[in-house]
Amino acid sequence: MTEDEIRTAVVEQLVSVAPDIDAGDIDPAASFRDQFDIDSMDFLNFVIALHERLGVDIPEIDYPKLSSLDGCVAYLAGKLAQGAAP
Repeated sequence: MTEDEIRTAVVEQLVSVAPDIDAGDIDPAASFRDQFDIDSMDFLNFVIALHERLGVDIPEIDYPKLSSLDGCVAYLAGKLAQGAAP
């Protein structure tokens, strides 16, 4: 899976959890919580959605690595490269 495909998947899952987010307004380097009104339940649902879509196990200790679009892409690309998903 390419980084562009991962980025698309992350944005789609984020918007599915918080439909009021405009994908074009996402600052890739900024924290989702700083940019949008995302509470801890929304974030947890987002992490679960990523796990289900990509098949990547995401331990709770790694949640801070998923706080921004760039962070999500880097983390998930690394996990997928390690063969964490089919």
